[in-house]
Amino acid sequence: MGIKSKAAAAIVVLLLFLGSLWLQGGLGYRWDACLKGYNQDNKLHQLYNSSVTEVAEGLQNLEQCPGQTFQVVLLHTHLLAAPASTSDVLLQPYLSSWDELVKFMDALGPMVGLISKEIQSKTSLIRQLALLAEKNPEEELKLGDLSTRTGTDNSLSVSKHTNAYRSVRSMIQAELQLEVVDFHQQTNSGCRTLLRLHRALLWLKLFLHKVAEIPETGRLRSPSDLCREAYQSTLSKHHTWFVRRAAELAFIALPERSFFFRLVCVHNQEELSRVLSRVVRAIGEVYDRTQKALEENSMLDLP
Repeated sequence: MGIKSKAAAAIVVLLLFLGSLWLQGGLGYRWDACLKGYNQDNKLHQLYNSSVTEVAEGLQNLEQCPGQTFQVVLLHTHLLAAPASTSDVLLQPYLSSWDELVKFMDALGPMVGLISKEIQSKTSLIRQLALLAEKNPEEELKLGDLSTRTGTDNSLSVSKHTNAYRSVRSMIQAELQLEVVDFHQQTNSGCRTLLRLHRALLWLKLFLHKVAEIPETGRLRSPSDLCREAYQSTLSKHHTWFVRRAAELAFIALPERSFFFRLVCVHNQEELSRVLSRVVRAIGEVYDRTQKALEENSMLDLP
């Protein structure tokens, strides 16, 4: 095997490892056993009935891009449907937004797509907790193998919490009442999982904001550099040195700016800026509401 082949193989190994550590530099408990055999498409959106016509007003001039999996109009639709009341976030459209963001990352190539797999495992966990709470209101919901790790009984009685996973604040309240959130050690909880998604959302928000910018000099920087900068000011603070180095390798493989034009069905940077700016504003509203809910409950640093 030549030097280039060995280098390529090493990069793939590093990125595979990165995919398993991405959101926190060591994801702790795995959810594969919990999610095995679970069809997350079954009933996932029954609680989410918002009309596309009603919530997509901000992008009414856009059409779905033919032949593409990622659809920016759907992402914007879900983001607009997520805010509830004055300060809450509905979990169904929130997770649907992540579905589209995962497709967005997958479209950027296999290197970044590895990262999206870990995010999918986390959205799947919250969905399963929600469905189990709805389906088995008189039974106990087991949170992984936590009891064997801590020596305590951490069964989650859901008889009075069938709507616990309707929104961010209802989930926080229910899991605090049921004492499944530990502020000193890792636990299998929806709140801890949400925090990891929340951190990743800030990274993507900043990245999309940077891609949307039109610099005064007129010189557009590469998406690879912009993604690296967004990462360095957000997720990197939660990662180990090794994961930070591996992340930089993943960003090198990002496509050029023209690819982003095609991805959202626009023709130039001005059009891209208009579309992404709307998406970034919608992400910002969801992020700020989630940030406030987590902060009020001292959950921004859950281990």
